[in-house]
Amino acid sequence: MDLFDIDETQHLRREEAAARLHALADALGRNNEVEFARGNGRITVRIPDEVDLKIEVELGDDGNELEIELTW
Repeated sequence: MDLFDIDETQHLRREEAAARLHALADALGRNNEVEFARGNGRITVRIPDEVDLKIEVELGDDGNELEIELTW
């Protein structure tokens, strides 16, 4: 299977980022799939009933990072 990759960085207000995360969480809670749209295309990702959740926080002098990762 070929790799499908979306790697996008956007500069958003904190409230906008929270709204995007909230919409993703709502989709995960309601369905077993999440849909992403990029350009003219759409991709549907099927999510199983159980996933591995990883939360990583990095604090440093040159910037901070909060990374949330779901794998299955």
